[in-house]
Amino acid sequence: MNSNTFRLAAVAVAAAPVALLAAVPAHAAPATPTTGGEGRASAVVLRTGLDVSLLNKSIQVPLKVTLNEVQAPASAEKTALTVNLDGVEGRPVNVLRADVATSNATVDEHKAEGYTNLAKARIHVPGLAALPLIEVEKVTSKALCETGKQPVAESNVLGHVAVLGKKVTLSAGGPTQVSVPGVGEVSLDLSKTVTTERTAAATALRLKVAVNPLKLNVAEVNGEVTLAEATCETPKAPKTPEEPKTPEEPSSTDGGSTGDDVKTQTGSDTGPAPAEANLAETGGSSTTPYIAGGAALLLAVGAGATVLARRRSSGQS
Repeated sequence: MNSNTFRLAAVAVAAAPVALLAAVPAHAAPATPTTGGEGRASAVVLRTGLDVSLLNKSIQVPLKVTLNEVQAPASAEKTALTVNLDGVEGRPVNVLRADVATSNATVDEHKAEGYTNLAKARIHVPGLAALPLIEVEKVTSKALCETGKQPVAESNVLGHVAVLGKKVTLSAGGPTQVSVPGVGEVSLDLSKTVTTERTAAATALRLKVAVNPLKLNVAEVNGEVTLAEATCETPKAPKTPEEPKTPEEPSSTDGGSTGDDVKTQTGSDTGPAPAEANLAETGGSSTTPYIAGGAALLLAVGAGATVLARRRSSGQS
């Protein structure tokens, strides 16, 4: 073998690793998780929806009152112990007075929660200045919605409850009716809770009111009163998009793949088993086909150089 033959083999050996490195496919970077949707929560100590009729219904006054109503995504908390209504009977009406009246609503990426606590509370309506519509010792409501868990709603009515001056025993089986002659009627629903796949709502007490003291039509009151309500909606969990797949590179030994080749690589029952799959079973990496192709190229170059050297040697002899 002369010097030119050795130079040809050396150039092939030096160039092969560069070609193989250039052919190795690049892999996509890991996908970044996307942000989930915000949950929601709310809480309110007292809500009234009452219609007040004064002086034989010559004056109509809507009594729409809320106390300590809060909503989140932004965390919120309120504490107020009284709420007054002015200008109904010529003087303020103390609608609610309590020793404890708080509501709280919070939301983060994992949970949403509403909570209400009311204790030692008295509620009055126009026309019944001396007689409370309802007295409660303590009521609470809580709604909790956590990602990956079933939402929870719970309400508690603790201690005694008195309606229109009468102590009552509440039943979970249905509304409790309270009737006071010469005053009116009140219907109470105890501890209503509702949950779905992503939401929860809890109400400690809901009253339906029909009051007309002595049927004098001086101050007739009709409507609803809600005590200690909390709601929530579960935040949507973050989603991680699927990692994009890298296209298959054509084989370096056959000059490109055909439709038949793609079928074989994706599990077709025709044709030989893919080389890449066989190599993977024995521990080969994704670069193994390129290394094998380079080795075949080197063997071919070496064999050609040997044949050329023998021919020149025979000619010289």
